[in-house]
Amino acid sequence: MIEVEGLTKYYGSKRAVNQVSFRIEKGEIVGLLGLNGSGKTTVLRVLAGSLLPTAGSVRIDGHDLLQDPQAVKKRLSFLPETPPLYGEMTVRSFLGFTGQLKGMSARQVREGLPAVAARTSIEDVLDEVVEHLSFGYRQRVGIAMSLMHDPDLLLLDEPAAGLDPVQIVEMRRLIRGLKGKHTVIFSSHFLSEISQICDRILVIQDGEIVGEGSEEELSRLFTRQIRVRLQVRGPAVAVVECLQAERRVEAVETVREEDGVTRFALRLSEDVREALARALVSRNFGILEMARTDLELESVFLKLMARGEGTA
Repeated sequence: MIEVEGLTKYYGSKRAVNQVSFRIEKGEIVGLLGLNGSGKTTVLRVLAGSLLPTAGSVRIDGHDLLQDPQAVKKRLSFLPETPPLYGEMTVRSFLGFTGQLKGMSARQVREGLPAVAARTSIEDVLDEVVEHLSFGYRQRVGIAMSLMHDPDLLLLDEPAAGLDPVQIVEMRRLIRGLKGKHTVIFSSHFLSEISQICDRILVIQDGEIVGEGSEEELSRLFTRQIRVRLQVRGPAVAVVECLQAERRVEAVETVREEDGVTRFALRLSEDVREALARALVSRNFGILEMARTDLELESVFLKLMARGEGTA
């Protein structure tokens, strides 16, 4: 769906993006994670065709952005951090107007608007004046505007910026609902937002990609061990002996013991949770919890930032 090679962008003598390359498959939700000023918005604006790259190539759905920009723009929508809304219009008339700007007929607008309104949960405000809406609803109207012509690719720049906690949860649900039907790239510096929505993450610092992959894949950049949280009912000493009998268990730490239930933190050289479960059950120990606890995204992000600074 998207192929970016050696993307570089200068503003005068200031380099904003440097040799960025990545590939995104159709239907993926990919997050651009980085601090403010890291180059996220510049990358999105280049992909949207609103900025010309200084160097590099961008292909979207097989079309070269520089050679065939109109074909590319027909396939995408770009929503900046502050949606360009016309405050004096009603939501219904505004969405109809923007749909027609994207080449939709009046009939297509009439037939398509109810579905878009339902997906973005704005049915109740379609006849409200835009400037009278809350900030959260205006953000939703912006996404509805982006979806009107049913684009293959949706580019969202900080869609949750300025939202309250309840609105952030609703925005996450909205974006997750786009998976499969649309390819989505969105930028954010909210770690929880990226973690809970994305299939993959592109971590960007000072205009360069310093990490790429799922949260699990990124955590493996810094440790080859697998961390597991385990809660077992049974004698702690006997449980430890059982766990240590598995050669791929590298470390067992007793975290807490209370009322015959013990919490352990394990470090494994391979993911042998299934083998451990069989061994524990065969000894009649009760497994109350067994879950991976690899490095959280916050730790991965900080390590990537530190590594990027060290190589700058």
